Amino acid sequence: MLLLGVNIDHVATLRQARYATMLSSPNAEPVLLDAAREAEAAGADSITIHLRADRRHIQDADVWLMKRELEVKLNLEMGNTPEIVDIALAVKPHFVCLVPENRQEITTEGGLDVTSHAVALQETTSRLKANGTRVSFFVDPVLEHIQAAADCGADMVELHTGTFANHTDAARALEVERLSRAAMLAQSLGLQVNAGHGLTTKNVRDLFTVPHLVELNIGHSLVARAMTVGLRTSIQEMLAVMADYKG
Repeated sequence: MLLLGVNIDHVATLRQARYATMLSSPNAEPVLLDAAREAEAAGADSITIHLRADRRHIQDADVWLMKRELEVKLNLEMGNTPEIVDIALAVKPHFVCLVPENRQEITTEGGLDVTSHAVALQETTSRLKANGTRVSFFVDPVLEHIQAAADCGADMVELHTGTFANHTDAARALEVERLSRAAMLAQSLGLQVNAGHGLTTKNVRDLFTVPHLVELNIGHSLVARAMTVGLRTSIQEMLAVMADYKG
């Protein structure tokens, strides 16, 4: 069965829009833990949060709270920076997904350049794994980066599906081929294959020919749909579609 990791960063984005300087206020909403518990009740297999260097949405206290209170596993997305690595080592999330960060971007765009940063990524991966945390690299479906992720000691790769999501027809079909080749190589190297970015109930079926997928990490579309039907229903709708994946 294809697993679902629910990213709740955008719930925190809404909170920060009004309460960035008043997080201790009893009026601070939406409450991130409430969203996480709704996701758990809906059937999410893990909760994903991204502690960015600029703290634009998730805050340090959120990370500690999620680790302490969640019943499902915590996946911490993070850049490979000393400050955030130290936090991850202290919190000990179940998973860490190392991602690139650009302060000008709205959300993470594109995968890690693993080959150019292999030494630093390998060092961080070794420290996190020795501390009991499994490590994933967020990568474009580029074979060199898949191989480099394995060489760095990663346990998993999360294939960046943003290009797939932003195209249709022939261009999407070509991207599915790239994703399939990347997934096959990753699986052959002993890496768990996850995927995420830009996935919705409308496009995710087009991804189902990609083999070896274990987990999808989805956030924006679930939170956006929740504005109409509620978060629990939006997640259950996604899970119903994902149930058709045959691997």
